[in-house]
Amino acid sequence: MKKVIYALILPLVVVSGLVFANREIKNETSKKSTPKPLSAAEMKAELKKWEATPDGIKYKKWEASPEGKKVLDGAAKIRNHTSAFTNMEAVVTSLSLPPGSRLGFGVMARINGDDYILSFGPEKPNEFQPLHSLKVNDKIIIRSHGVSWAPKYSYPIVSGDYVERDSKIIYKRAPRKGGC
Repeated sequence: MKKVIYALILPLVVVSGLVFANREIKNETSKKSTPKPLSAAEMKAELKKWEATPDGIKYKKWEASPEGKKVLDGAAKIRNHTSAFTNMEAVVTSLSLPPGSRLGFGVMARINGDDYILSFGPEKPNEFQPLHSLKVNDKIIIRSHGVSWAPKYSYPIVSGDYVERDSKIIYKRAPRKGGC
């Protein structure tokens, strides 16, 4: 009887030891893999390195071109609104994004006389259903936390976080889960 009990306990001890050892190894690797943030000088050096690459050179040329300046000026015009998350009046100018865009669901909108891509991200079932009711020339109020740009697009890209039409909220982005 004792031999049977020892035979059952011995594998249990061995397996427990392996599981415990594996857990310690995982904890050690997760501690080591956390990179420390770069200092300002290191970030500047990395930026200089990137600007010397073909992509960096191409971006700098676009930034200096009239089209690039127009996009950057448009982004600068609404930067105060996006950083303060305040209302911006917009008019829907198109229900589709420019050909070849890979921004997910979005519409084109005119804010203060300039055209912008109003992007909501990859479309998930029923998430943007109320936004499909928008029509060209609809006046909407939008709020956004960010504006971006890319050489591929001729317009600044506004991330759509909140849309209101006729004093009714038709879209409000859900807060992110598990963090900031």
